[in-house]
Amino acid sequence: MTPSDPLPEPRIEIEPPIDSPAPSVERQPFWDYVDLGFLVSLCIPALFIAALLVRAFSRFLRYGKPFEGLLIQLVWYALVFGSLYGLLRIRYERPFWRSLGWTVPVSAATASFFGGPILAISIGYLGYILKTPDIKLPFEQMFQNQPTLILFGIFVVILGPLCEELAFRGFLMPLLVRSFGVIAGIIATGLLFGGLHAYEYSWSWRHVVLIGAAGTVFGLVRYKTNSTAASTLMHATYNLTQFAAFLIQSHVR
Repeated sequence: MTPSDPLPEPRIEIEPPIDSPAPSVERQPFWDYVDLGFLVSLCIPALFIAALLVRAFSRFLRYGKPFEGLLIQLVWYALVFGSLYGLLRIRYERPFWRSLGWTVPVSAATASFFGGPILAISIGYLGYILKTPDIKLPFEQMFQNQPTLILFGIFVVILGPLCEELAFRGFLMPLLVRSFGVIAGIIATGLLFGGLHAYEYSWSWRHVVLIGAAGTVFGLVRYKTNSTAASTLMHATYNLTQFAAFLIQSHVR
C-alpha cells in the first residue's frame, strides 16, 4: 500500500437488537391455597385460645353466657384476622386492606346501601315460597340484657359483615374465581358461606339455600364493583333489616 492509497474504512458490525423481555404479569390473587390452608388450620386453635382467655376473666363478667360467647367470638376474630394481616404483610409485604379489595367507590357504595334491604326482603319472600320452618335461633338469648343486645347488634351490623366479607369475598372468592371461573367461583363461595351457617339453623337446608343465595349476591357485588367495601355495606344493611324485623317481631310477641 502506497501513501497515496486510501485507507480502508473500518468495519462496524451492528448486532441485531435484542428484544427486551415482556414484563411479567403478577398472578391475581397473589396468595395461594397453601395460605388458605394455613388460615383455616388456625381457626379451631384460635377459638380454643379465645375461649380460654375470656373464661379466665369470666368472674368479672356479669352479663351471662351469651355476652361471654360474643366476647369469645370477638377475640377469635382478632386472632384469625391478625394472622391474616401478618400473612399478607410478612410473607408478601403487601397492604392488608387493599389486597383484600377494600376500596370505596361512592356510586357502588350507595347502591349497596339501598340494595341490602331490598335483598333482605327478597330473601324473606323466597323463604316464604320455600316454606322455611321457624327455628328457635341461638341469638334469641341475646335479649337477656341491654349490654348483650347492644354488643350483639354491633356484631350483626358491623363486625360480622366486615369479617365475613373480608374472609369470603376478599380472600377466598378470588382464589376460587381464578381456579374455576367467575360464575363457579362466586356460586361456590356463596354455597360455602351458607353451609358454614348451617349449624346456627339446626342444619335446615332451606336456611342454607337462603343464606347461600344472599352470599352469592354479595359475591356478585364484590366482583362487579371490585370492592369488598361495597359487598360489606350491602351485607351490613341486609343484616340490619333482618335484625330490625326480628326486634319488631319480638316486641309484638
